Amino acid sequence: MASLRKNRALYIDEEALSTLALVKAGLISPVERLMDQETASKVDRTKLYKGVPFPFAFILAPKGKTNREILLSAIKGEVLDLLSGDTKVGEITVDETFEIDPQERLHNIYGTSDLSHPGAKNTMARLGDIAVSGEYQVNYPLITDNFKRIKSMVNRTGAKKISAIMLAANPFNRAHERMIRQALSTSDMIVIFLRKPFTSDGLRYDIRHNALIRFVDHFLPRNKVIIIPFENTYIFAGYNELVLDALLAKNYGCNELVVGKNHAGLGLYYDKNRLNTIFDSFKDIDITITTVDEYVYCDTCKSLVSTQTCPHGEHHHTHYHSNAIMHLIQGGIIPPSILVRKEVSANILAALFPDRFENLQEIYHSIMPGSGLLEQQSEEQFYIKLAELYQTKSLT
Repeated sequence: MASLRKNRALYIDEEALSTLALVKAGLISPVERLMDQETASKVDRTKLYKGVPFPFAFILAPKGKTNREILLSAIKGEVLDLLSGDTKVGEITVDETFEIDPQERLHNIYGTSDLSHPGAKNTMARLGDIAVSGEYQVNYPLITDNFKRIKSMVNRTGAKKISAIMLAANPFNRAHERMIRQALSTSDMIVIFLRKPFTSDGLRYDIRHNALIRFVDHFLPRNKVIIIPFENTYIFAGYNELVLDALLAKNYGCNELVVGKNHAGLGLYYDKNRLNTIFDSFKDIDITITTVDEYVYCDTCKSLVSTQTCPHGEHHHTHYHSNAIMHLIQGGIIPPSILVRKEVSANILAALFPDRFENLQEIYHSIMPGSGLLEQQSEEQFYIKLAELYQTKSLT
């Protein structure tokens, strides 16, 4: 008779589940499994795995009293269920358990173990001191769907050169637009990986996604750009981010990764005298890394320009600092159109402040030019028309 005994279980959060799924799907290849103690120690020391750059060991060490007790008593070959909340999301067959130093782990990931660092603080809150290695399976449909969508567009368009751009778009601005257009001019297809963090960080993902969709659908060629949700787990952090972004893009089928010069970790590798060859030491990743200049709006050139090509001084430049633009949006102020396209701003503000105006239709018809017909107007249309009034120059 078959045993009725249930497997014991480890409890993991959505972030751990997402990370396990990424690796199992081959998206961080050559890493495709949890590392044992010997391998983990070697990777942390050499920053290499199977001859390919990898910044730190890939391990599973979930926090919690129950998890710790189970891992301390687990035996080789035992099958443990993986639970997220009350749902079984996978299984792991124990090969080895071993102690880790959480402080050392933080330093390997972030370059610091100081808990004033937000990433280090968040990771410490979910990091235990016992790791487990072994074969595992997890159920996570999002990644399978991403693969299918990218493959479908490649098959439909016959794209050969596929470029990746990692964006937070928090919020999406004109400098992001320029980066995408520049990449499109030399690529058959662009995959925009829109970062989806597990911690609260600025605009909600759905607001950022809808704003980006608004731009792509209305202002770019059709069937050239696809947006993929990219769950920005703890491993994509700090100065390691650039290496892992490159691995992810390559394993999703991209030939090129386009990054701005303010990309996290770029300063470790960027040589001003060798603009597009910053990844010489990472050639085994087998993907081209292209850097993009910082863009500003110059009030003399009257255009968006690169800081490397504009002859006018800093005092003529308006910068695209996301935090500053975000403060305007969070205050309910529509940013100037030189910073954020009015259609994008309107989309964000309408989502962020729903039903903001009790008498929207009255305001709209009182101040906006129109056809004379009292048509119902949305909040988004209101913001677009308001931005157009701001751009009127005859009285300024």
